[in-house]
Amino acid sequence: MILNMRNFTSILTLFGLLTIAPVSAYAQTNSAQTKPAGNDLYDPVSRVVTANLMSNFSDGKFHPQKMISRSELATIMVKTFRLDKQKAALQENAIVVADVSTNHQAFDDIQTVLKTGVMRGYRGNLFFPNQKVTRAEALAIFAQAYGIFQFSEETVNQILLDYQDQKSIPVWSRKAIATVATEGFIEPDPDGNLSPLLPMSRGDMAMVLSKYLQRRQEQPNTPLVPAPAGSPVTPR
Repeated sequence: MILNMRNFTSILTLFGLLTIAPVSAYAQTNSAQTKPAGNDLYDPVSRVVTANLMSNFSDGKFHPQKMISRSELATIMVKTFRLDKQKAALQENAIVVADVSTNHQAFDDIQTVLKTGVMRGYRGNLFFPNQKVTRAEALAIFAQAYGIFQFSEETVNQILLDYQDQKSIPVWSRKAIATVATEGFIEPDPDGNLSPLLPMSRGDMAMVLSKYLQRRQEQPNTPLVPAPAGSPVTPR
Protein backbone atom coordinates (compact mmCIF):
# COMPACT_ATOMS: atom_id res chain seq x y z
CA MET A 1 0.00 0.00 0.00
CA ILE A 2 1.33 3.43 -0.93
CA LEU A 3 1.48 5.90 1.92
CA ASN A 4 -0.38 9.12 1.20
CA MET A 5 2.27 11.84 1.25
CA ARG A 6 -0.10 14.43 2.78
CA ASN A 7 -0.81 12.13 5.74
CA PHE A 8 2.89 11.31 6.05
CA THR A 9 3.77 15.01 6.09
CA SER A 10 1.11 15.66 8.73
CA ILE A 11 2.60 12.95 10.95
CA LEU A 12 6.10 14.39 10.60
CA THR A 13 4.87 17.90 11.32
CA LEU A 14 2.98 16.69 14.40
CA PHE A 15 6.16 15.29 15.90
CA GLY A 16 8.20 18.34 14.95
CA LEU A 17 10.24 16.49 12.33
CA LEU A 18 9.25 18.64 9.39
CA THR A 19 8.78 22.37 9.05
CA ILE A 20 6.57 23.54 6.22
CA ALA A 21 7.54 26.73 4.40
CA PRO A 22 6.79 28.05 0.92
CA VAL A 23 9.27 27.12 -1.79
CA SER A 24 9.80 30.72 -2.81
CA ALA A 25 9.37 32.30 0.61
CA TYR A 26 13.05 33.03 1.04
CA ALA A 27 13.51 34.76 -2.30
CA GLN A 28 10.31 36.74 -1.81
CA THR A 29 10.63 37.92 1.78
CA ASN A 30 14.18 37.66 3.09
CA SER A 31 16.10 40.89 3.36
CA ALA A 32 19.30 39.14 2.22
CA GLN A 33 18.44 40.38 -1.27
CA THR A 34 19.73 43.80 -0.15
CA LYS A 35 22.43 42.86 2.36
CA PRO A 36 25.24 40.30 2.74
CA ALA A 37 24.51 36.94 4.28
CA GLY A 38 24.85 36.97 8.05
CA ASN A 39 26.49 34.50 10.36
CA ASP A 40 23.37 32.53 11.28
CA LEU A 41 24.05 29.04 9.97
CA TYR A 42 20.34 28.24 10.13
CA ASP A 43 19.74 30.91 7.50
CA PRO A 44 19.80 29.22 4.05
CA VAL A 45 22.02 31.83 2.42
CA SER A 46 24.46 31.98 5.33
CA ARG A 47 24.61 28.20 5.41
CA VAL A 48 25.43 27.74 1.72
CA VAL A 49 27.84 30.69 1.60
CA THR A 50 29.69 29.41 4.67
CA ALA A 51 29.85 25.94 3.08
CA ASN A 52 31.22 27.56 -0.11
CA LEU A 53 28.49 26.02 -2.26
CA MET A 54 27.40 29.46 -3.47
CA SER A 55 28.94 32.89 -3.01
CA ASN A 56 28.00 36.53 -2.78
CA PHE A 57 28.55 38.89 -5.69
CA SER A 58 31.38 41.43 -5.77
CA ASP A 59 29.12 43.93 -3.99
CA GLY A 60 28.96 41.61 -1.00
CA LYS A 61 25.28 40.80 -1.55
CA PHE A 62 23.74 37.43 -2.38
CA HIS A 63 20.88 38.70 -4.59
CA PRO A 64 18.51 35.75 -3.97
CA GLN A 65 16.04 36.89 -6.64
CA LYS A 66 18.57 36.58 -9.47
CA MET A 67 18.07 33.57 -11.72
CA ILE A 68 20.48 30.61 -11.95
CA SER A 69 22.30 30.03 -15.25
CA ARG A 70 23.43 26.63 -16.53
CA SER A 71 27.10 27.44 -15.96
CA GLU A 72 26.37 28.63 -12.42
CA LEU A 73 24.38 25.48 -11.72
CA ALA A 74 27.26 23.36 -13.01
CA THR A 75 29.62 24.99 -10.53
CA ILE A 76 27.14 24.57 -7.67
CA MET A 77 26.69 20.87 -8.42
CA VAL A 78 30.45 20.25 -8.56
CA LYS A 79 30.96 21.98 -5.21
CA THR A 80 27.95 20.38 -3.51
CA PHE A 81 28.62 16.78 -4.53
CA ARG A 82 32.37 17.02 -5.16
CA LEU A 83 31.81 15.68 -8.63
CA ASP A 84 35.41 16.44 -9.57
CA LYS A 85 36.40 13.50 -7.35
CA GLN A 86 34.39 10.98 -9.35
CA LYS A 87 36.34 8.68 -11.62
CA ALA A 88 34.47 9.80 -14.73
CA ALA A 89 35.50 13.41 -14.14
CA LEU A 90 39.18 12.47 -14.02
CA GLN A 91 39.40 11.28 -17.62
CA GLU A 92 41.86 13.44 -19.54
CA ASN A 93 40.04 13.89 -22.83
CA ALA A 94 37.87 16.99 -22.84
CA ILE A 95 34.34 16.93 -24.21
CA VAL A 96 34.04 19.34 -27.10
CA VAL A 97 31.50 22.05 -26.31
CA ALA A 98 31.21 24.60 -29.11
CA ASP A 99 29.91 27.47 -26.98
CA VAL A 100 32.20 27.01 -23.96
CA SER A 101 35.83 27.93 -24.59
CA THR A 102 38.70 26.75 -22.45
CA ASN A 103 38.89 30.33 -21.13
CA HIS A 104 35.36 30.23 -19.75
CA GLN A 105 35.41 30.65 -15.97
CA ALA A 106 33.24 27.56 -15.52
CA PHE A 107 35.00 25.42 -18.17
CA ASP A 108 36.31 22.82 -15.72
CA ASP A 109 32.99 22.55 -13.88
CA ILE A 110 31.06 22.21 -17.14
CA GLN A 111 33.45 19.48 -18.24
CA THR A 112 32.90 17.72 -14.92
CA VAL A 113 29.09 17.73 -15.05
CA LEU A 114 29.18 16.53 -18.65
CA LYS A 115 31.63 13.72 -17.93
CA THR A 116 29.71 12.53 -14.88
CA GLY A 117 26.37 12.71 -16.68
CA VAL A 118 24.88 15.13 -14.16
CA MET A 119 24.17 17.60 -16.97
CA ARG A 120 24.04 17.18 -20.73
CA GLY A 121 24.64 19.39 -23.70
CA TYR A 122 22.20 20.14 -26.44
CA ARG A 123 22.24 19.01 -30.04
CA GLY A 124 25.27 20.26 -31.90
CA ASN A 125 27.55 20.02 -28.84
CA LEU A 126 26.17 23.18 -27.27
CA PHE A 127 25.83 23.82 -23.55
CA PHE A 128 24.19 27.29 -23.49
CA PRO A 129 26.11 28.34 -20.36
CA ASN A 130 24.22 31.62 -19.91
CA GLN A 131 20.74 30.13 -20.32
CA LYS A 132 18.59 30.38 -17.21
CA VAL A 133 17.29 27.09 -15.84
CA THR A 134 13.72 26.39 -14.83
CA ARG A 135 12.88 24.98 -11.43
CA ALA A 136 12.16 21.59 -13.03
CA GLU A 137 15.57 21.57 -14.72
CA ALA A 138 17.46 22.65 -11.62
CA LEU A 139 15.70 20.12 -9.38
CA ALA A 140 16.17 17.33 -11.92
CA ILE A 141 19.88 18.09 -12.19
CA PHE A 142 20.18 18.23 -8.39
CA ALA A 143 18.43 14.85 -8.17
CA GLN A 144 20.71 13.43 -10.86
CA ALA A 145 23.75 14.35 -8.75
CA TYR A 146 22.14 13.22 -5.51
CA GLY A 147 21.09 9.86 -6.93
CA ILE A 148 17.60 9.22 -8.27
CA PHE A 149 15.45 6.66 -6.51
CA GLN A 150 13.93 4.10 -8.83
CA PHE A 151 10.31 4.85 -7.99
CA SER A 152 7.69 3.15 -10.09
CA GLU A 153 5.54 5.39 -12.26
CA GLU A 154 2.58 4.66 -9.99
CA THR A 155 4.54 5.76 -6.92
CA VAL A 156 5.80 8.90 -8.65
CA ASN A 157 2.26 9.86 -9.60
CA GLN A 158 1.07 9.24 -6.03
CA ILE A 159 3.85 11.39 -4.56
CA LEU A 160 3.21 14.28 -6.93
CA LEU A 161 -0.56 14.25 -6.39
CA ASP A 162 0.05 16.43 -3.34
CA TYR A 163 0.98 19.39 -5.55
CA GLN A 164 -1.72 21.47 -7.21
CA ASP A 165 0.31 22.09 -10.37
CA GLN A 166 1.70 18.54 -10.68
CA LYS A 167 0.30 18.26 -14.23
CA SER A 168 2.70 20.99 -15.35
CA ILE A 169 5.75 19.01 -14.21
CA PRO A 170 7.57 17.86 -17.39
CA VAL A 171 7.50 14.10 -17.90
CA TRP A 172 11.31 13.83 -17.98
CA SER A 173 11.60 15.45 -14.53
CA ARG A 174 8.77 13.75 -12.63
CA LYS A 175 10.82 10.94 -11.11
CA ALA A 176 13.59 13.36 -10.13
CA ILE A 177 11.19 15.83 -8.53
CA ALA A 178 9.46 12.99 -6.71
CA THR A 179 12.88 12.11 -5.30
CA VAL A 180 13.72 15.58 -3.99
CA ALA A 181 10.17 15.97 -2.66
CA THR A 182 10.35 12.67 -0.77
CA GLU A 183 13.77 13.58 0.63
CA GLY A 184 12.32 16.84 1.94
CA PHE A 185 14.54 19.14 -0.16
CA ILE A 186 11.59 21.08 -1.61
CA GLU A 187 8.25 22.26 -0.28
CA PRO A 188 5.18 23.73 -1.99
CA ASP A 189 4.13 27.36 -1.78
CA PRO A 190 1.03 28.28 0.27
CA ASP A 191 -1.20 27.33 -2.66
CA GLY A 192 0.38 23.88 -2.95
CA ASN A 193 2.33 24.65 -6.13
CA LEU A 194 5.91 23.75 -7.08
CA SER A 195 6.00 26.11 -10.10
CA PRO A 196 8.26 23.78 -12.12
CA LEU A 197 8.29 25.94 -15.24
CA LEU A 198 9.37 29.16 -13.53
CA PRO A 199 13.08 30.11 -13.47
CA MET A 200 15.05 28.86 -10.49
CA SER A 201 16.20 31.74 -8.28
CA ARG A 202 19.40 31.84 -6.25
CA GLY A 203 17.36 32.13 -3.07
CA ASP A 204 15.33 29.01 -3.82
CA MET A 205 18.48 27.12 -4.82
CA ALA A 206 20.00 28.13 -1.50
CA MET A 207 16.99 26.65 0.30
CA VAL A 208 17.41 23.30 -1.49
CA LEU A 209 21.14 23.21 -0.76
CA SER A 210 20.59 24.24 2.87
CA LYS A 211 18.23 21.32 3.38
CA TYR A 212 20.80 19.00 1.83
CA LEU A 213 23.51 20.33 4.15
CA GLN A 214 21.18 19.83 7.10
CA ARG A 215 20.61 16.23 5.98
CA ARG A 216 24.36 15.65 5.85
CA GLN A 217 24.71 17.09 9.36
CA GLU A 218 21.92 14.94 10.76
CA GLN A 219 22.95 11.84 8.83
CA PRO A 220 26.77 11.83 8.57
CA ASN A 221 26.67 8.69 6.44
CA THR A 222 25.01 10.60 3.60
CA PRO A 223 27.57 10.13 0.79
CA LEU A 224 29.42 13.23 -0.34
CA VAL A 225 29.94 11.64 -3.74
CA PRO A 226 26.89 9.51 -4.52
CA ALA A 227 27.22 6.51 -6.77
CA PRO A 228 26.62 7.50 -10.41
CA ALA A 229 22.91 7.58 -11.10
CA GLY A 230 21.14 6.00 -14.02
CA SER A 231 20.53 7.60 -17.38
CA PRO A 232 20.46 11.42 -17.30
CA VAL A 233 17.06 12.98 -16.79
CA THR A 234 17.87 16.43 -18.12
CA PRO A 235 16.43 17.30 -21.54
CA ARG A 236 18.56 17.56 -24.64
